[in-house]
Amino acid sequence: MLIITMGTLELKQILTGHKGRVWNVCWHPKGTSIASCGEDKTIRIWAPEGSKWAMKTILTEGHTRTVREVAWSPCGSHIASASFDATTAIWDKSSSEFECNATLEGHENEVKSVSWSKSGQLLATCSRDKSVWVWEVTDGEYECAAVINAHTQDVKKVRWHPQEDILASASYDDTVKIFKEDLADSDWSCIATLSSHTSTVWSLSFNSTGDRLATCSDDQTVKIWQEYKPGNNAGVPTPNNESVWKCVCTLSGYHTRTIYDIDWCKITGLIATACGDDIIRIFREEDDSDPNQPSFNMVCAADDAHTQDVNSVQWNPAVPGQLASASDDGQVKIWFYSE
Repeated sequence: MLIITMGTLELKQILTGHKGRVWNVCWHPKGTSIASCGEDKTIRIWAPEGSKWAMKTILTEGHTRTVREVAWSPCGSHIASASFDATTAIWDKSSSEFECNATLEGHENEVKSVSWSKSGQLLATCSRDKSVWVWEVTDGEYECAAVINAHTQDVKKVRWHPQEDILASASYDDTVKIFKEDLADSDWSCIATLSSHTSTVWSLSFNSTGDRLATCSDDQTVKIWQEYKPGNNAGVPTPNNESVWKCVCTLSGYHTRTIYDIDWCKITGLIATACGDDIIRIFREEDDSDPNQPSFNMVCAADDAHTQDVNSVQWNPAVPGQLASASDDGQVKIWFYSE
């Protein structure tokens, strides 16, 4: 008999201040503050004051249009922001205040997503112009190392592998692609195309070790992909000695609208989703799950988590169970999940 223990997602605080949609939330790597961004062209930084969260800073001068995504650097002293004005801004906190010290230009249309590699020496951006750019970061200088035109449509999300310089991207062309640099000719190329979704792939998230990837889509499903390296025990063939990614699990029947975001907690292994039906859902892998055919259960669904589409969810990287969300309703919310 299968017993699913349901958890509770408790709302801790509502953070207000943005005007219009809030597109994205991102935790500082130490989990001590949150950056949010939105339609009002601003980035807001929130941190605890006593027992409550308060707005500490508003960054306003970087962009002329909607800010779609923000990302803290692994060292926690820079923020990258991707905007519909086709630029990515880099904010440095060298003194006590954040300043926009670089603007990365080159994309032809809206920049949809930005992500730092684990080392902080690489930055990836993607755009409606169908391209993924890789930037090399040296002593505060940002140089374009590659323009990758592997997708046939708008690229919605880029995320680096948690350990290695491997990049994943999700697109309106219904696929996810994995990129790696060929060290011989220092050129970036697509080493895998993950095809199983039947509509736009909006977001993706690696697990803590990077051998699995969770993706979410307009097709209302979440898919779990497993990496099979050359010489794997499962006997999965690996042509050209490159890893093969296989879809090992599809979570369907849970979401009733487009799933806009997904985050795989690197501490607890819990997966959170942000959906157009205003619900935040949390999934957990079963204890005795077969790694090649894993089973995940929904352990929580927070109905009316927001009054409109949930655009973004992210687990605190340092505090297990703490979750932030952002929505079209203009609010950022802080949650705590407990079993």
